[in-house]
Amino acid sequence: MNSEQMDKGKEQLTLMAGTVGNQIVSQLQQDFPELTEYVVGFGFGEIYAREGLSLQQKEMLTISALIALGDTANQLHFHFHAALHVGLTTKEITEILLHCIPIVGIPKVMNGFRILGAVLEERRNMASQ
Repeated sequence: MNSEQMDKGKEQLTLMAGTVGNQIVSQLQQDFPELTEYVVGFGFGEIYAREGLSLQQKEMLTISALIALGDTANQLHFHFHAALHVGLTTKEITEILLHCIPIVGIPKVMNGFRILGAVLEERRNMASQ
């Protein structure tokens, strides 16, 4: 992976999630540098940086896919932060989750709501500091 892709991925993460994105890159780089190249360079430097969909649309799709996959708590946690950062409202995220019920089932959606609740609490705590 070249440094241009990594730089583009870091820029995209900052655009999508602000300081939360920067924190994730730093932690991932420290713990798993090889994985960082794929997640940041490819995932965000190539895929998320593509034109054609807004960041809000990309987050809507990503949240839906992660809910459908299940066992994606860490990724949902990040993408809920990112969705709120790029302008989705709590109401819109709630509707995305509810819309998934007939397709993926209540247990996966309940897990999504649990994670969303934790993210909202974190954001309230960050705002009060």
